[in-house]
Amino acid sequence: MNNNLPSLLSMSREELCELMISIGEPKYRAEQLFVQLHRGLSPDEMTNIGKATREKLAAVASYHLPRPKRRLVSAIDGTVKYLFELADGNCVESVVMKYEHGNTICISSQVGCRMGCKFCASTIGGKVRDLDAGELLGQVIAAQKDSNERISNIVMMGIGEPLDNYDNVLKFLRLVGDEKGICIGQRHISLSTCGIVPKIYELAKENLQITLSISLHAADDTTRSAIMPVNNKWGVEELMRACKDYYSASGRRISFEYTLISGKNDSRKSALALAELLNRSLRTRSSTMPIHVNLIPVNEVEETGFVRADDSAIRTFAKTLESKGIRATVRRKLGADINASCGQLRRADGKEL
Repeated sequence: MNNNLPSLLSMSREELCELMISIGEPKYRAEQLFVQLHRGLSPDEMTNIGKATREKLAAVASYHLPRPKRRLVSAIDGTVKYLFELADGNCVESVVMKYEHGNTICISSQVGCRMGCKFCASTIGGKVRDLDAGELLGQVIAAQKDSNERISNIVMMGIGEPLDNYDNVLKFLRLVGDEKGICIGQRHISLSTCGIVPKIYELAKENLQITLSISLHAADDTTRSAIMPVNNKWGVEELMRACKDYYSASGRRISFEYTLISGKNDSRKSALALAELLNRSLRTRSSTMPIHVNLIPVNEVEETGFVRADDSAIRTFAKTLESKGIRATVRRKLGADINASCGQLRRADGKEL
């Protein structure tokens, strides 16, 4: 396989149509190809496409579905964590979580990450490269194929910063929603960002129906900059303005993620500061933006030294936010016995190689 050739999984139906015409094939072949690719079939497995056509296709385009290199299944709740190997040998992680309303997959958007958040295992070692749209899509297809179960929701919260891979992520959102493909609607997709402010403004113009999640983790610049270097470029107040403007432009609510780290940002004082920031910045005469904070006890990673806030501090933090009119929920930890948070399996694999 020639990895320098364009990826079939990254192509829209229109692009596949142009490709098929360019190699002397009829237009209808493009839709056949698209449907079967999105079902997890390689061109060589497609019985309705002749050998001559497959050979012509292989000369102009590449195909690679992420390969499950490791697969861990939680004995507690059935959460499945994948280490997917890409065509170039790099690996990313995806996690499939089972809920009453359906299966949700958390996918990666980059190999590694350059954002440098101090609590995150994914950023250790930095960014290697972006994933293309087909590699983003391929994680969903490969997980469905492996489990033989439909995935109905997507969370872009795995390895990497989605807005640092903006064009490929946008193309993925359109591919995954195609009615002839996997057909997961944008209202079933959540995209998490650490706060790349210019890209939030760009995203607001796209007329998307996704849920935007902001990894906030602190209400003041000093605390946030210490754990999230991105804050040195776009501070808390600038980020809040972008969130307010995003809601005004899109009408779509924003969810705020707040990782609770013992002794860093888990005090009642921190909760009061967070409530004050959100209420002051987002609830004005011109805005009735609903506010929801998703509290996440930090995942303890050996290299960070950060410790999970205790249960009493977590309850107090949530109650304090609720008392100030901020809806708060504590994320249920799934896959606790398999370290389901992204980054650790890839790191362990790299140490073993």
